Amino acid sequence: MEFLNVYLPIAEQNFNGLILVAIGFAVGVLGGFFGVGGAWVVTPALNIFGFPMAYAIGTDLAHIFGKSIVATAKHRKMGNVDMKLGIWSIIGSVIGVEAGAQVIMWLSTMKIAGGDTLAGPVVRYSYMILLFGLGIYMLYDYATKDKRAAAKAATATVGMAAPKKAWNLPPMMHFPASGITISFWTVMGVFFFTGFLSGFLGVGGGFIRMPALIYLIGCPTAIAVGTDLFSVLFAGAYGCWTYGVKGVVDIVAAIYMLVGASIGAQIGVTAVKYIRGYGIRLLFAIMIILAGASVALKQFGLTTMAAWVVMGAAMSMCAIIMAKLWAGFKKEQAEKMAH
Repeated sequence: MEFLNVYLPIAEQNFNGLILVAIGFAVGVLGGFFGVGGAWVVTPALNIFGFPMAYAIGTDLAHIFGKSIVATAKHRKMGNVDMKLGIWSIIGSVIGVEAGAQVIMWLSTMKIAGGDTLAGPVVRYSYMILLFGLGIYMLYDYATKDKRAAAKAATATVGMAAPKKAWNLPPMMHFPASGITISFWTVMGVFFFTGFLSGFLGVGGGFIRMPALIYLIGCPTAIAVGTDLFSVLFAGAYGCWTYGVKGVVDIVAAIYMLVGASIGAQIGVTAVKYIRGYGIRLLFAIMIILAGASVALKQFGLTTMAAWVVMGAAMSMCAIIMAKLWAGFKKEQAEKMAH
């Protein structure tokens, strides 16, 4: 398979072009469907297949930026983007991205045994904590949704007022597209933190921001997906620029991934139309737990198994999403014929 190798001038190494296109396609589908950049798959995958961590982060941010343009445009057309909330997200996110990038460059100067830098293990352990923690919480949320719905219905029946969220401190902000009123401090806190993660972990911040938009800010799932992609677009653009200035973005690798991502994003965004909110949350939780497992395997030296887990999980989730898209499309066509 040597003929598939391409030379990456910035990273100064040969890399399989087909793997880059496959990674791009997978995260295009997953990103368009879940409303995230997909870097929680790409950065570990590039690192697993041989990219130094700083190059994996920088190149992934370039790929996120390009792919998010396609996915955001399609979600906007479907009415899934809260522009006002998305614009506020840019302010907090950009400040956080730069803070995270500075920490990574500092860690990259510290050498450890085996020739790696401190950035590698610190980023991988951070990934494990975040991915496993968030995934388990979202599975719990899915498993208890019926119980919560019953409790809410019982509360409404006896005429009790819903408890007010303690973190709703003034000034308050209203977002008509999402139908929510929320504290300015909650909004900016969420976006600064996810921006920091974007710069620190080489992600668009979406795998934290999408659940935060749902659970902390209160967005409907479909609008959380579209608005998050809008935020990812700008965080990815700034992240690409700041890592490019630092000389750790391989644009050739990013272009190969974008070829696959431009196709995959169209499929993922369209699938949102056919799968209901809690179905999206369940698939998202499963995917990020599997991504966390691949990072853990890499950290403990099982690199080949880690590569199979991350790519196998991504491709399997893509297959499930495409199967549900096809089933939903066929059902829609049958209903049209019946009428």
